[in-house]
Amino acid sequence: MLQVVLAEDHNIVRDGIKMLLEMDKNINIAAEAENGAQVMEFVRTGAPVDVILADINMPQMDGLTLLKEIKLFDPRIAVIMLSMHDNDKYVTQAFSAGSSGYLLKNVGADELIFSLKYVGAGGKYICSELAMRQLDMMFKQGSHNSTLAIDFSLREIEVLHLIAEGQTNQEMAEKLFISKRTVEGHRQNLIEKTGSRNTAALIRYAVLNGIIQ
Repeated sequence: MLQVVLAEDHNIVRDGIKMLLEMDKNINIAAEAENGAQVMEFVRTGAPVDVILADINMPQMDGLTLLKEIKLFDPRIAVIMLSMHDNDKYVTQAFSAGSSGYLLKNVGADELIFSLKYVGAGGKYICSELAMRQLDMMFKQGSHNSTLAIDFSLREIEVLHLIAEGQTNQEMAEKLFISKRTVEGHRQNLIEKTGSRNTAALIRYAVLNGIIQ
C-alpha cells in the first residue's frame, strides 16, 4: 500500500484531497500536516513514507523548503508539489530541487491518484493541463523566450502575481509571512531585472512574456 503524507495548510482543501485519495484502497494517508515543519517531524519518527503531496505555499516551511529538507534527510522519499500557480518558473524550480511531480490544484481525482501511484513507482509526473499548456507555448513562442534569460526566484514570481492583483506591500507581507521591507526588496529586484521603469511597466512586461495572465 502506498504511504502518503498530505501537507496543505487550508483545512477544507486538505480534507477534500484526503477524501479523494481515500477512495483508492491502495493508498493510505499516513499523516496530515499544515506545513513542512510538521511533515519533517513525522518523517523523523521513522514511519514509512513513500510520497509526500505538499502545497508549494505553506506557512513556517513552504513546499520547496520541505522538498530540500526531505532530499537531505531521505532522498528515497518522493515529493509532489501541489500548486495553484501554472508558471513554468515554479515547475522548473520544483524539479530542479528534486521534486518528482507538479500538480495544479484543479487536477481531477483520477489524475491525482494516478500521479501518486506513478511517482510512487519511481516516475516523474507533471499534470496534463500544465504539460499541454507548456507544449502550446513552445509552439507559439518558438525555441527562444527572452524571459528564460532572467533568473526569477520562486518568491519573486509569487510577489509579481500579488502585485498584479493590486495588493499593497503590507498585504503581501502578511500573506507571505515576510516583512514589508523584504517585499519592497523583491519589488525593486523585479523592476531592475526586467529593466522596467515602474510597477505598471513591470506588470506589462510580465503579461507580454507570459509570466502572468
